[in-house]
Amino acid sequence: MGVQLLGDTTVGKRWDVSAQLYEDACAVIPGGVSANIKYFSPYPIFMERAHGSRLYDVDGHEYIDYLLGYGALILGHGHPKVVSAVMHQLLENGTPVFGTPNRIETDMARKLVELFPSMEMVRFTNSGMEATLLAIRVAQAYTGKRKIAKFEGHYHGGYNQVLFSINPDLERAGRAEEPTPVPESLGLTSEEAENTVILPFNQLDACEAILRRHADELAAVILEPVQGGFIPAEASFMKGLRQLTEELGIVLIFDEVKTGFRVTLGGVQDIYGIRPDLTALGKVLGGGFPVGAVGGKKDIMEIMSPSGARDVFAFVDSPADAKAGETPPAPGTDPGKQPASKRRQVLFHSGTYNGHPTVLAAGLATIRVLESPGTMERLMENTHFLRKQLENIYHKYGIPLQTVGMGSIFSLVITERPIKNYRDLAAANTALRKKLDYELLRLGVYTKPLNRYSMSVVHTKEDLHKTVEAHEEAVRRVMRP
Repeated sequence: MGVQLLGDTTVGKRWDVSAQLYEDACAVIPGGVSANIKYFSPYPIFMERAHGSRLYDVDGHEYIDYLLGYGALILGHGHPKVVSAVMHQLLENGTPVFGTPNRIETDMARKLVELFPSMEMVRFTNSGMEATLLAIRVAQAYTGKRKIAKFEGHYHGGYNQVLFSINPDLERAGRAEEPTPVPESLGLTSEEAENTVILPFNQLDACEAILRRHADELAAVILEPVQGGFIPAEASFMKGLRQLTEELGIVLIFDEVKTGFRVTLGGVQDIYGIRPDLTALGKVLGGGFPVGAVGGKKDIMEIMSPSGARDVFAFVDSPADAKAGETPPAPGTDPGKQPASKRRQVLFHSGTYNGHPTVLAAGLATIRVLESPGTMERLMENTHFLRKQLENIYHKYGIPLQTVGMGSIFSLVITERPIKNYRDLAAANTALRKKLDYELLRLGVYTKPLNRYSMSVVHTKEDLHKTVEAHEEAVRRVMRP
């Protein structure tokens, strides 16, 4: 079974095993993938093993990997420090998960509080998507308001309230200064659209007008401070948004799932000098394992505390305990025995695998490597080198390519227009970019077509030079008459 890749004029047979595996998968998995983002036409390439900066597919081909688990693998594949930490948890501590509180939860929470000035307390989840979902629920409970505002082109996970205007058809998206919510999935309701206000990124005056109009209804503004991981907010925009949300009593949520640890160890917020009320983390935090975290101000975060609260699992010991008017327990007594009528309500947040010790061991090992002297500096230097070399190659052939990004993430955007938001990006030459990406797959450079590039600390100078050479060859092939 062969495949004709876009940009190629002959039917290639390089990915026959992937083609067969995809056909097998489609028989038992809808669309052959467990996450829609992993699909690309005519079928995704199936990988068999990985090491360091390299991926190896089922057809025996090797790739320099710039997808890196959509940015999660900042130390590359199978870093020995991460493997060692995981094996210690499994073998020395005797189990993958305790199902109880454990020391490593506190260790990781302390590390995050140390690194992120905006965080006073932390709760763990099992994915970045769960983290943004929890942050929104916390904001809604804290403010008593239902609506949220998100930005056009920003992605926060695959749940209903944020599945609007991520990659909208501009004919349906309304005016640039006042975008219309465009659903991105089946199964969304008109009520969810009404409760999700769409904002224009990097346009402070337009945002201010919308936020002031909806201020009494909005619990939170959530945004990727670097859209898609590679379109940075302007500093003046960030400062103005922080001032505006504080004035209007709207919780400001930074979704740093993509950018956490990839720009600085304190996130993008450290670069801008902005302290959001809540921050969602994921990806790098798990060292290659599924993880998420929400951190923020103590007075907001403690709405989740079950201590002395009326909670789903805070059972009343006996009918007598529930009698109204009983005196609250003395300090030091079990708050769970406080009469139900006296207990405050709590925002319920739970999950068997929250604070998973094996995952957090991998995450802490990752952070410690990143904290070692010179590591982040070398990562940024290599990223800058690759970006500059790629721009030089494309400009030599008359292609107006920009490497748009911040820190160790960037994307290739073919346009002369400055890229400040989704609508600027939508005007770029994605057809040419896609042709180049498919050729790069044939040349051993891997990222999903049209996706961003994520760098790792294990990409070598040799990797970078080979990548530049592959890009030049891809340009030659695509431009060949």
